[in-house]
Amino acid sequence: QASQEELKAAYRRLCMLYHPDKHRDPELKTQAERLFNLVHQAYEVLSDPQTRAIYDIYGRRGLEMEGWEVVERKRTAAEIREEFERLQREREERRLQQRTNPKGTISVGIDATDLFDRYDEEYEDVPGSSFPQIEINKMHISQSIEAPLTSTDTAILSGNLSTQNGNGGGSINLALRRVTSAKGWGELEFGAGDLHGPLFGLKIFRNLTPRCFITTNCALQFSSRGVRPGLTTVLARNLDKNTMGYLQWRWGIQSAMNTSIVRDTKTSHFTVAMQLGIPHSFMMVSYQHKFQDEDQTRVKGSLKAGFFGTIVEYGAERKISRHSVLGATVSVGVPQGVSLKIKLNRASQTYFFPVHLTDQLLPSAVFYATVGPLVIYFAMHRLVIKPYLRAQKERELEKQRESTASDILQKKQEAEAAVRLMQESVRRIIEAEEARMGLIVVNAWYGKFVNDNSKKNEKVKVIDVTVPLQCLVKDSKLILTEASKAGLPGFYDPCVGEEKSLKVLYQFRGVLHQVMSADNEALRIPKQSHRIDADG
Repeated sequence: QASQEELKAAYRRLCMLYHPDKHRDPELKTQAERLFNLVHQAYEVLSDPQTRAIYDIYGRRGLEMEGWEVVERKRTAAEIREEFERLQREREERRLQQRTNPKGTISVGIDATDLFDRYDEEYEDVPGSSFPQIEINKMHISQSIEAPLTSTDTAILSGNLSTQNGNGGGSINLALRRVTSAKGWGELEFGAGDLHGPLFGLKIFRNLTPRCFITTNCALQFSSRGVRPGLTTVLARNLDKNTMGYLQWRWGIQSAMNTSIVRDTKTSHFTVAMQLGIPHSFMMVSYQHKFQDEDQTRVKGSLKAGFFGTIVEYGAERKISRHSVLGATVSVGVPQGVSLKIKLNRASQTYFFPVHLTDQLLPSAVFYATVGPLVIYFAMHRLVIKPYLRAQKERELEKQRESTASDILQKKQEAEAAVRLMQESVRRIIEAEEARMGLIVVNAWYGKFVNDNSKKNEKVKVIDVTVPLQCLVKDSKLILTEASKAGLPGFYDPCVGEEKSLKVLYQFRGVLHQVMSADNEALRIPKQSHRIDADG
Protein backbone atom coordinates (compact mmCIF):
# COMPACT_ATOMS: atom_id res chain seq x y z
CA GLN A 1 0.00 0.00 0.00
CA ALA A 2 3.02 2.29 -0.04
CA SER A 3 2.59 5.47 -2.08
CA GLN A 4 5.04 6.60 -4.75
CA GLU A 5 6.32 9.30 -2.36
CA GLU A 6 7.00 6.69 0.33
CA LEU A 7 8.79 4.48 -2.20
CA LYS A 8 10.95 7.39 -3.32
CA ALA A 9 11.78 8.27 0.30
CA ALA A 10 12.79 4.69 1.08
CA TYR A 11 14.77 4.51 -2.16
CA ARG A 12 16.67 7.71 -1.34
CA ARG A 13 17.41 6.51 2.19
CA LEU A 14 18.81 3.17 0.99
CA CYS A 15 20.77 4.88 -1.81
CA MET A 16 22.40 7.14 0.76
CA LEU A 17 23.18 4.11 2.90
CA TYR A 18 24.61 1.93 0.10
CA HIS A 19 26.03 4.53 -2.32
CA PRO A 20 29.55 3.35 -3.31
CA ASP A 21 31.00 6.88 -3.17
CA LYS A 22 30.32 7.04 0.59
CA HIS A 23 32.73 4.19 1.33
CA ARG A 24 36.49 4.50 0.87
CA ASP A 25 37.46 0.98 1.88
CA PRO A 26 37.77 -1.08 -1.38
CA GLU A 27 35.99 -4.11 0.09
CA LEU A 28 33.12 -2.05 1.50
CA LYS A 29 32.90 -0.16 -1.80
CA THR A 30 32.50 -3.41 -3.74
CA GLN A 31 29.80 -4.66 -1.34
CA ALA A 32 28.05 -1.29 -1.52
CA GLU A 33 27.97 -1.42 -5.34
CA ARG A 34 26.27 -4.82 -5.29
CA LEU A 35 23.63 -3.79 -2.73
CA PHE A 36 23.12 -0.44 -4.48
CA ASN A 37 22.34 -2.30 -7.72
CA LEU A 38 19.84 -4.56 -5.94
CA VAL A 39 18.07 -1.53 -4.49
CA HIS A 40 17.98 0.07 -7.94
CA GLN A 41 16.49 -3.08 -9.49
CA ALA A 42 13.81 -3.19 -6.78
CA TYR A 43 12.94 0.45 -7.36
CA GLU A 44 12.68 -0.13 -11.13
CA VAL A 45 10.06 -2.83 -10.49
CA LEU A 46 8.09 -0.89 -7.88
CA SER A 47 8.17 2.48 -9.61
CA ASP A 48 6.54 1.04 -12.76
CA PRO A 49 2.76 0.63 -12.16
CA GLN A 50 2.54 -2.47 -14.34
CA THR A 51 5.50 -4.41 -12.93
CA ARG A 52 4.59 -3.31 -9.41
CA ALA A 53 1.05 -4.64 -9.84
CA ILE A 54 2.44 -7.96 -11.09
CA TYR A 55 4.91 -8.18 -8.20
CA ASP A 56 2.39 -7.10 -5.54
CA ILE A 57 -0.10 -9.75 -6.65
CA TYR A 58 2.15 -12.67 -7.68
CA GLY A 59 5.68 -11.89 -6.46
CA ARG A 60 8.84 -12.78 -8.34
CA ARG A 61 7.23 -15.74 -10.10
CA GLY A 62 4.80 -13.34 -11.75
CA LEU A 63 7.66 -11.25 -13.17
CA GLU A 64 9.41 -14.38 -14.45
CA MET A 65 6.32 -15.87 -16.09
CA GLU A 66 6.35 -16.09 -19.89
CA GLY A 67 3.68 -14.25 -21.82
CA TRP A 68 3.84 -10.77 -20.27
CA GLU A 69 5.58 -9.42 -23.34
CA VAL A 70 2.24 -9.43 -25.18
CA VAL A 71 0.50 -7.41 -22.46
CA GLU A 72 -0.18 -3.79 -23.32
CA ARG A 73 1.43 -1.15 -21.15
CA LYS A 74 -0.49 1.14 -18.77
CA ARG A 75 -2.93 -1.50 -17.66
CA THR A 76 -4.62 -1.35 -14.27
CA ALA A 77 -3.95 -3.88 -11.49
CA ALA A 78 -7.33 -5.52 -12.16
CA GLU A 79 -6.52 -5.90 -15.87
CA ILE A 80 -3.10 -7.33 -15.05
CA ARG A 81 -4.67 -9.81 -12.64
CA GLU A 82 -7.12 -10.88 -15.35
CA GLU A 83 -4.28 -11.32 -17.86
CA PHE A 84 -2.25 -13.36 -15.38
CA GLU A 85 -5.23 -15.62 -14.72
CA ARG A 86 -5.69 -16.07 -18.47
CA LEU A 87 -2.07 -17.18 -18.82
CA GLN A 88 -2.53 -19.48 -15.83
CA ARG A 89 -5.61 -21.04 -17.46
CA GLU A 90 -3.67 -21.70 -20.64
CA ARG A 91 -0.96 -23.49 -18.69
CA GLU A 92 -3.65 -25.36 -16.73
CA GLU A 93 -5.31 -26.53 -19.93
CA ARG A 94 -1.98 -27.86 -21.18
CA ARG A 95 -1.53 -29.78 -17.96
CA LEU A 96 -5.14 -30.94 -18.11
CA GLN A 97 -4.35 -33.41 -20.86
CA GLN A 98 -1.86 -35.21 -18.63
CA ARG A 99 -3.90 -35.25 -15.42
CA THR A 100 -6.13 -37.95 -13.96
CA ASN A 101 -7.97 -37.88 -10.68
CA PRO A 102 -7.76 -41.42 -9.26
CA LYS A 103 -10.14 -42.32 -6.46
CA GLY A 104 -10.45 -45.66 -4.76
CA THR A 105 -12.05 -47.51 -1.89
CA ILE A 106 -11.07 -50.79 -0.27
CA SER A 107 -13.49 -52.22 2.28
CA VAL A 108 -12.75 -55.37 4.29
CA GLY A 109 -15.57 -56.70 6.50
CA ILE A 110 -14.42 -58.65 9.56
CA ASP A 111 -16.58 -60.99 11.64
CA ALA A 112 -15.26 -61.00 15.22
CA THR A 113 -18.43 -62.20 16.98
CA ASP A 114 -16.56 -65.23 18.27
CA LEU A 115 -14.78 -62.88 20.69
CA PHE A 116 -17.99 -62.14 22.61
CA ASP A 117 -20.75 -64.58 21.44
CA ARG A 118 -18.75 -67.77 21.81
CA TYR A 119 -20.43 -71.13 22.63
CA ASP A 120 -17.57 -72.93 24.35
CA GLU A 121 -19.41 -76.26 24.78
CA GLU A 122 -19.65 -76.70 20.99
CA TYR A 123 -15.88 -76.45 20.51
CA GLU A 124 -14.51 -78.56 23.33
CA ASP A 125 -13.44 -81.42 21.03
CA VAL A 126 -12.25 -79.28 18.10
CA PRO A 127 -8.45 -78.87 17.83
CA GLY A 128 -7.38 -75.23 18.22
CA SER A 129 -10.84 -74.24 19.44
CA SER A 130 -9.38 -72.42 22.46
CA PHE A 131 -8.70 -69.43 20.19
CA PRO A 132 -11.58 -67.25 18.95
CA GLN A 133 -12.16 -67.43 15.20
CA ILE A 134 -11.93 -64.07 13.42
CA GLU A 135 -12.95 -64.19 9.75
CA ILE A 136 -13.05 -61.89 6.76
CA ASN A 137 -16.59 -62.36 5.45
CA LYS A 138 -16.81 -59.66 2.77
CA MET A 139 -14.64 -57.41 0.63
CA HIS A 140 -15.28 -54.56 -1.75
CA ILE A 141 -12.83 -52.78 -4.03
CA SER A 142 -13.69 -49.84 -6.28
CA GLN A 143 -11.52 -47.52 -8.36
CA SER A 144 -12.14 -44.65 -10.74
CA ILE A 145 -10.04 -42.33 -12.87
CA GLU A 146 -10.89 -39.17 -14.80
CA ALA A 147 -9.47 -38.37 -18.21
CA PRO A 148 -10.03 -34.76 -19.38
CA LEU A 149 -10.78 -34.77 -23.10
CA THR A 150 -11.22 -31.01 -23.50
CA SER A 151 -11.68 -28.09 -21.12
CA THR A 152 -15.41 -28.98 -20.93
CA ASP A 153 -15.49 -32.76 -21.54
CA THR A 154 -14.32 -35.46 -19.14
CA ALA A 155 -14.37 -39.26 -19.37
CA ILE A 156 -14.69 -41.21 -16.11
CA LEU A 157 -13.83 -44.90 -15.96
CA SER A 158 -14.76 -46.83 -12.82
CA GLY A 159 -15.01 -50.41 -11.70
CA ASN A 160 -15.70 -52.46 -8.61
CA LEU A 161 -15.35 -56.00 -7.27
CA SER A 162 -17.31 -57.40 -4.33
CA THR A 163 -17.42 -60.70 -2.49
CA GLN A 164 -19.45 -61.86 0.52
CA ASN A 165 -19.48 -65.30 2.12
CA GLY A 166 -17.86 -66.89 -0.92
CA ASN A 167 -20.06 -65.25 -3.56
CA GLY A 168 -18.95 -62.25 -5.57
CA GLY A 169 -19.02 -60.25 -8.73
CA GLY A 170 -18.04 -56.99 -10.31
CA SER A 171 -18.94 -54.28 -12.78
CA ILE A 172 -17.33 -51.64 -14.95
CA ASN A 173 -18.75 -48.22 -15.86
CA LEU A 174 -17.87 -45.49 -18.33
CA ALA A 175 -19.27 -41.98 -17.94
CA LEU A 176 -18.91 -38.99 -20.26
CA ARG A 177 -19.46 -35.60 -18.62
CA ARG A 178 -19.84 -32.28 -20.41
CA VAL A 179 -19.99 -28.88 -18.76
CA THR A 180 -22.66 -27.14 -20.81
CA SER A 181 -22.43 -23.74 -19.12
CA ALA A 182 -21.50 -22.03 -15.87
CA LYS A 183 -24.90 -23.17 -14.56
CA GLY A 184 -24.80 -26.89 -15.24
CA TRP A 185 -23.45 -30.10 -16.72
CA GLY A 186 -24.72 -33.40 -18.07
CA GLU A 187 -23.38 -36.94 -17.84
CA LEU A 188 -24.03 -40.16 -19.80
CA GLU A 189 -23.21 -43.47 -18.13
CA PHE A 190 -22.77 -46.97 -19.56
CA GLY A 191 -22.11 -50.02 -17.40
CA ALA A 192 -22.01 -53.79 -17.35
CA GLY A 193 -21.41 -56.52 -14.77
CA ASP A 194 -21.81 -60.20 -14.04
CA LEU A 195 -24.41 -59.69 -11.29
CA HIS A 196 -26.51 -57.22 -13.27
CA GLY A 197 -26.98 -56.67 -16.97
CA PRO A 198 -26.12 -53.56 -18.98
CA LEU A 199 -26.83 -50.16 -17.43
CA PHE A 200 -27.65 -46.91 -19.21
CA GLY A 201 -27.91 -43.71 -17.22
CA LEU A 202 -28.28 -39.96 -17.63
CA LYS A 203 -27.42 -37.41 -14.94
CA ILE A 204 -28.13 -33.68 -15.18
CA PHE A 205 -27.04 -30.90 -12.81
CA ARG A 206 -28.46 -27.38 -13.06
CA ASN A 207 -28.25 -24.21 -10.99
CA LEU A 208 -31.78 -22.82 -10.94
CA THR A 209 -30.84 -19.69 -8.99
CA PRO A 210 -27.66 -18.57 -7.19
CA ARG A 211 -29.05 -20.26 -4.06
CA CYS A 212 -30.79 -23.31 -5.52
CA PHE A 213 -29.83 -26.29 -7.72
CA ILE A 214 -31.35 -29.55 -8.93
CA THR A 215 -29.83 -32.91 -9.84
CA THR A 216 -31.69 -35.61 -11.79
CA ASN A 217 -30.43 -39.13 -12.41
CA CYS A 218 -32.31 -41.52 -14.78
CA ALA A 219 -31.20 -45.14 -15.20
CA LEU A 220 -32.23 -48.28 -17.06
CA GLN A 221 -30.95 -51.54 -15.56
CA PHE A 222 -31.26 -54.61 -17.84
CA SER A 223 -31.39 -58.04 -16.20
CA SER A 224 -32.85 -61.52 -16.66
CA ARG A 225 -36.00 -60.25 -14.92
CA GLY A 226 -36.45 -57.51 -17.49
CA VAL A 227 -35.80 -53.79 -17.54
CA ARG A 228 -35.71 -51.95 -14.22
CA PRO A 229 -36.09 -48.20 -14.62
CA GLY A 230 -35.01 -45.80 -11.89
CA LEU A 231 -35.27 -42.06 -11.29
CA THR A 232 -33.70 -39.94 -8.55
CA THR A 233 -34.20 -36.19 -8.21
CA VAL A 234 -32.56 -33.94 -5.62
CA LEU A 235 -33.57 -30.33 -5.07
CA ALA A 236 -31.22 -28.28 -2.84
CA ARG A 237 -31.36 -24.74 -1.54
CA ASN A 238 -29.10 -22.52 0.55
CA LEU A 239 -31.18 -21.58 3.60
CA ASP A 240 -28.43 -19.30 4.87
CA LYS A 241 -24.66 -18.93 4.58
CA ASN A 242 -23.97 -22.21 6.43
CA THR A 243 -27.18 -24.20 5.97
CA MET A 244 -28.44 -26.34 3.07
CA GLY A 245 -31.84 -27.95 2.68
CA TYR A 246 -32.36 -31.05 0.49
CA LEU A 247 -35.46 -32.76 -0.93
CA GLN A 248 -34.93 -36.14 -2.60
CA TRP A 249 -37.38 -38.33 -4.46
CA ARG A 250 -36.35 -41.82 -5.60
CA TRP A 251 -38.53 -44.02 -7.78
CA GLY A 252 -37.79 -47.57 -8.87
CA ILE A 253 -35.84 -50.02 -6.74
CA GLN A 254 -36.26 -49.01 -3.06
CA SER A 255 -38.51 -46.01 -3.78
CA ALA A 256 -38.36 -43.32 -1.11
CA MET A 257 -38.81 -39.63 -0.28
CA ASN A 258 -36.15 -37.97 1.84
CA THR A 259 -35.73 -34.51 3.30
CA SER A 260 -32.69 -33.26 5.18
CA ILE A 261 -31.13 -30.10 6.57
CA VAL A 262 -27.36 -29.78 6.83
CA ARG A 263 -25.62 -27.00 8.74
CA ASP A 264 -21.84 -26.77 8.35
CA THR A 265 -19.76 -24.15 10.17
CA LYS A 266 -16.12 -23.75 11.05
CA THR A 267 -16.59 -25.57 14.36
CA SER A 268 -19.52 -27.94 13.79
CA HIS A 269 -21.52 -30.03 11.32
CA PHE A 270 -25.19 -30.82 12.06
CA THR A 271 -27.60 -32.98 10.03
CA VAL A 272 -31.24 -33.89 10.54
CA ALA A 273 -33.01 -36.15 8.02
CA MET A 274 -36.28 -38.02 7.58
CA GLN A 275 -37.10 -40.68 4.98
CA LEU A 276 -40.34 -42.40 4.00
CA GLY A 277 -39.79 -45.33 1.72
CA ILE A 278 -39.84 -49.01 0.86
CA PRO A 279 -38.40 -50.98 2.59
CA HIS A 280 -36.85 -48.45 5.01
CA SER A 281 -38.30 -45.38 6.70
CA PHE A 282 -36.29 -43.61 9.36
CA MET A 283 -35.33 -40.42 11.17
CA MET A 284 -31.70 -39.45 11.75
CA VAL A 285 -29.88 -36.75 13.72
CA SER A 286 -26.10 -36.35 13.72
CA TYR A 287 -23.67 -33.80 15.13
CA GLN A 288 -19.96 -33.35 14.57
CA HIS A 289 -17.70 -30.97 16.49
CA LYS A 290 -14.55 -29.68 14.78
CA PHE A 291 -11.66 -28.75 17.05
CA GLN A 292 -9.49 -25.90 15.78
CA ASP A 293 -6.21 -27.72 16.39
CA GLU A 294 -3.32 -28.64 14.15
CA ASP A 295 -4.52 -32.25 13.77
CA GLN A 296 -8.07 -31.19 12.73
CA THR A 297 -9.65 -33.45 15.37
CA ARG A 298 -13.38 -34.15 15.04
CA VAL A 299 -15.79 -35.98 17.35
CA LYS A 300 -19.20 -37.07 16.16
CA GLY A 301 -22.37 -38.76 17.28
CA SER A 302 -25.63 -39.79 15.60
CA LEU A 303 -29.00 -41.40 16.34
CA LYS A 304 -30.95 -43.25 13.64
CA ALA A 305 -34.33 -44.87 14.26
CA GLY A 306 -36.68 -46.56 11.79
CA PHE A 307 -38.49 -49.73 10.79
CA PHE A 308 -35.16 -51.59 10.82
CA GLY A 309 -34.49 -50.71 14.49
CA THR A 310 -32.41 -48.10 16.28
CA ILE A 311 -28.71 -47.33 15.84
CA VAL A 312 -26.52 -45.06 17.97
CA GLU A 313 -23.09 -44.17 16.61
CA TYR A 314 -20.23 -42.17 18.09
CA GLY A 315 -16.63 -41.74 17.06
CA ALA A 316 -13.74 -39.45 16.19
CA GLU A 317 -11.29 -38.75 13.41
CA ARG A 318 -7.92 -37.07 13.35
CA LYS A 319 -5.28 -36.05 10.85
CA ILE A 320 -2.19 -38.22 11.39
CA SER A 321 -0.04 -36.90 8.55
CA ARG A 322 -0.16 -34.33 5.77
CA HIS A 323 -2.35 -36.53 3.53
CA SER A 324 -3.86 -39.07 5.96
CA VAL A 325 -6.91 -38.95 8.22
CA LEU A 326 -7.71 -41.81 10.61
CA GLY A 327 -11.18 -42.31 12.10
CA ALA A 328 -13.04 -44.82 14.24
CA THR A 329 -16.79 -45.15 14.88
CA VAL A 330 -18.64 -47.39 17.32
CA SER A 331 -22.10 -48.52 16.19
CA VAL A 332 -24.57 -49.85 18.77
CA GLY A 333 -27.96 -50.94 17.49
CA VAL A 334 -31.03 -53.11 17.94
CA PRO A 335 -31.12 -55.69 16.40
CA GLN A 336 -27.81 -55.02 14.61
CA GLY A 337 -25.60 -55.46 17.68
CA VAL A 338 -22.19 -53.80 18.19
CA SER A 339 -19.69 -52.94 15.46
CA LEU A 340 -16.45 -51.00 15.22
CA LYS A 341 -15.76 -49.16 11.96
CA ILE A 342 -12.21 -48.03 11.21
CA LYS A 343 -11.54 -45.72 8.26
CA LEU A 344 -8.29 -44.38 6.84
CA ASN A 345 -8.30 -41.70 4.16
CA ARG A 346 -4.99 -41.42 2.35
CA ALA A 347 -5.09 -38.67 -0.29
CA SER A 348 -7.92 -39.81 -2.62
CA GLN A 349 -7.89 -43.43 -1.40
CA THR A 350 -10.17 -44.75 1.34
CA TYR A 351 -9.57 -47.90 3.40
CA PHE A 352 -12.59 -49.07 5.41
CA PHE A 353 -12.64 -51.89 7.98
CA PRO A 354 -16.06 -52.64 9.57
CA VAL A 355 -15.58 -55.10 12.43
CA HIS A 356 -18.78 -56.83 13.64
CA LEU A 357 -18.27 -57.68 17.33
CA THR A 358 -21.59 -59.08 18.51
CA ASP A 359 -25.24 -59.49 17.53
CA GLN A 360 -26.34 -58.60 21.04
CA LEU A 361 -26.00 -55.47 23.18
CA LEU A 362 -23.15 -56.59 25.41
CA PRO A 363 -21.55 -53.94 27.66
CA SER A 364 -18.17 -55.66 27.32
CA ALA A 365 -18.28 -55.32 23.51
CA VAL A 366 -19.22 -51.62 23.76
CA PHE A 367 -16.41 -51.02 26.29
CA TYR A 368 -13.67 -52.71 24.25
CA ALA A 369 -14.91 -51.13 20.99
CA THR A 370 -14.60 -47.70 22.65
CA VAL A 371 -11.44 -48.04 24.75
CA GLY A 372 -9.46 -50.42 22.52
CA PRO A 373 -9.03 -48.07 19.53
CA LEU A 374 -8.12 -45.15 21.85
CA VAL A 375 -5.39 -47.12 23.62
CA ILE A 376 -4.00 -48.46 20.34
CA TYR A 377 -4.10 -45.01 18.70
CA PHE A 378 -2.27 -43.20 21.51
CA ALA A 379 0.33 -45.96 21.72
CA MET A 380 0.84 -45.91 17.93
CA HIS A 381 0.89 -42.11 17.87
CA ARG A 382 3.59 -41.93 20.52
CA LEU A 383 5.73 -44.88 19.40
CA VAL A 384 5.29 -44.84 15.60
CA ILE A 385 3.44 -41.86 14.08
CA LYS A 386 5.13 -39.05 16.02
CA PRO A 387 8.71 -40.33 15.47
CA TYR A 388 7.92 -40.96 11.80
CA LEU A 389 6.50 -37.45 11.27
CA ARG A 390 9.45 -35.93 13.12
CA ALA A 391 11.93 -37.83 10.94
CA GLN A 392 9.95 -36.92 7.80
CA LYS A 393 9.97 -33.24 8.76
CA GLU A 394 13.72 -33.36 9.38
CA ARG A 395 14.26 -34.97 5.96
CA GLU A 396 12.14 -32.29 4.27
CA LEU A 397 13.94 -29.51 6.13
CA GLU A 398 17.31 -30.97 5.22
CA LYS A 399 16.26 -31.24 1.59
CA GLN A 400 15.02 -27.65 1.66
CA ARG A 401 18.26 -26.47 3.25
CA GLU A 402 20.33 -28.24 0.60
CA SER A 403 18.24 -26.80 -2.26
CA THR A 404 18.48 -23.25 -0.85
CA ALA A 405 22.01 -23.45 0.59
CA SER A 406 23.65 -21.36 -2.13
CA ASP A 407 20.85 -18.78 -2.07
CA ILE A 408 20.94 -18.52 1.74
CA LEU A 409 24.73 -18.16 1.66
CA GLN A 410 24.39 -15.28 -0.80
CA LYS A 411 21.69 -13.66 1.37
CA LYS A 412 23.91 -14.06 4.43
CA GLN A 413 26.85 -12.40 2.69
CA GLU A 414 24.59 -9.55 1.52
CA ALA A 415 23.19 -9.13 5.05
CA GLU A 416 26.65 -9.07 6.61
CA ALA A 417 27.81 -6.56 4.00
CA ALA A 418 24.73 -4.41 4.65
CA VAL A 419 25.44 -4.42 8.41
CA ARG A 420 29.00 -3.22 7.81
CA LEU A 421 27.73 -0.47 5.53
CA MET A 422 25.16 0.59 8.13
CA GLN A 423 27.65 1.24 10.93
CA GLU A 424 28.19 4.95 10.27
CA SER A 425 24.48 5.64 9.75
CA VAL A 426 23.58 3.73 12.92
CA ARG A 427 26.12 5.72 14.93
CA ARG A 428 24.48 8.97 13.83
CA ILE A 429 20.96 7.62 14.54
CA ILE A 430 21.98 6.54 18.07
CA GLU A 431 23.53 9.96 18.78
CA ALA A 432 20.32 11.69 17.66
CA GLU A 433 18.10 9.32 19.69
CA GLU A 434 20.26 9.67 22.82
CA ALA A 435 20.02 13.47 22.58
CA ARG A 436 16.20 13.29 22.68
CA MET A 437 15.93 10.30 25.07
CA GLY A 438 14.39 8.40 22.18
CA LEU A 439 14.43 4.84 20.88
CA ILE A 440 17.67 2.87 21.17
CA VAL A 441 17.83 -0.84 20.28
CA VAL A 442 19.97 -2.47 22.98
CA ASN A 443 19.83 -6.01 21.58
CA ALA A 444 17.81 -7.75 18.88
CA TRP A 445 17.81 -11.37 17.74
CA TYR A 446 15.99 -13.07 14.87
CA GLY A 447 15.48 -16.79 14.30
CA LYS A 448 14.35 -19.88 16.19
CA PHE A 449 14.03 -19.61 19.96
CA VAL A 450 13.53 -22.67 22.18
CA ASN A 451 11.56 -21.89 25.35
CA ASP A 452 9.58 -25.11 25.74
CA ASN A 453 11.21 -27.64 28.08
CA SER A 454 9.98 -30.47 25.84
CA LYS A 455 12.19 -29.04 23.08
CA LYS A 456 15.26 -28.37 25.20
CA ASN A 457 17.37 -30.70 23.03
CA GLU A 458 16.69 -28.59 19.93
CA LYS A 459 19.33 -26.09 18.89
CA VAL A 460 18.71 -22.36 19.10
CA LYS A 461 19.29 -20.73 15.70
CA VAL A 462 19.31 -16.93 15.89
CA ILE A 463 21.26 -14.04 14.39
CA ASP A 464 22.06 -10.63 15.88
CA VAL A 465 20.01 -7.94 14.12
CA THR A 466 20.63 -5.04 16.52
CA VAL A 467 22.31 -2.84 13.89
CA PRO A 468 19.75 -3.43 11.08
CA LEU A 469 16.83 -2.65 13.42
CA GLN A 470 18.44 0.51 14.77
CA CYS A 471 19.01 1.62 11.18
CA LEU A 472 15.23 1.40 10.58
CA VAL A 473 14.44 3.74 13.50
CA LYS A 474 13.06 7.08 12.40
CA ASP A 475 11.82 9.83 14.73
CA SER A 476 11.97 7.46 17.73
CA LYS A 477 9.69 4.94 15.99
CA LEU A 478 10.18 1.52 14.44
CA ILE A 479 7.41 0.13 12.22
CA LEU A 480 7.54 -3.33 10.59
CA THR A 481 4.73 -4.54 8.32
CA GLU A 482 3.10 -7.99 8.05
CA ALA A 483 5.79 -9.78 6.08
CA SER A 484 8.68 -12.12 6.76
CA LYS A 485 11.45 -10.19 8.45
CA ALA A 486 14.05 -12.24 6.58
CA GLY A 487 13.65 -9.75 3.70
CA LEU A 488 14.64 -6.68 5.75
CA PRO A 489 18.03 -5.02 5.04
CA GLY A 490 20.70 -6.75 7.13
CA PHE A 491 18.49 -9.81 7.80
CA TYR A 492 18.59 -13.34 6.37
CA ASP A 493 16.90 -16.67 7.18
CA PRO A 494 19.02 -18.55 9.78
CA CYS A 495 16.73 -21.61 9.90
CA VAL A 496 14.98 -22.36 6.60
CA GLY A 497 11.55 -23.96 6.93
CA GLU A 498 11.29 -23.47 10.72
CA GLU A 499 9.23 -21.05 12.79
CA LYS A 500 11.04 -17.80 13.48
CA SER A 501 10.57 -14.85 15.83
CA LEU A 502 12.08 -11.44 16.46
CA LYS A 503 13.11 -10.59 20.03
CA VAL A 504 13.94 -6.96 20.76
CA LEU A 505 15.32 -5.35 23.92
CA TYR A 506 15.15 -1.58 23.56
CA GLN A 507 15.37 1.59 25.61
CA PHE A 508 12.87 4.45 25.39
CA ARG A 509 12.80 7.48 27.65
CA GLY A 510 15.58 5.82 29.61
CA VAL A 511 13.41 2.76 30.44
CA LEU A 512 14.04 -0.78 29.20
CA HIS A 513 11.39 -2.46 27.09
CA GLN A 514 11.20 -5.97 25.60
CA VAL A 515 9.00 -7.61 22.96
CA MET A 516 8.91 -10.83 20.96
CA SER A 517 7.15 -10.84 17.58
CA ALA A 518 6.31 -13.70 15.21
CA ASP A 519 8.02 -13.68 11.83
CA ASN A 520 5.06 -12.44 9.78
CA GLU A 521 3.54 -10.30 12.53
CA ALA A 522 3.43 -6.52 12.24
CA LEU A 523 5.41 -4.66 14.92
CA ARG A 524 5.27 -1.08 16.18
CA ILE A 525 7.57 0.18 18.90
CA PRO A 526 7.76 1.82 21.37
CA LYS A 527 4.70 0.62 23.29
CA GLN A 528 3.77 0.91 26.95
CA SER A 529 2.92 -2.82 27.06
CA HIS A 530 6.56 -3.69 26.23
CA ARG A 531 7.86 -1.95 29.34
CA ILE A 532 9.88 -4.13 31.75
CA ASP A 533 8.62 -3.81 35.31
CA ALA A 534 11.57 -2.75 37.45
CA ASP A 535 10.05 -4.42 40.50
CA GLY A 536 9.74 -7.75 38.69
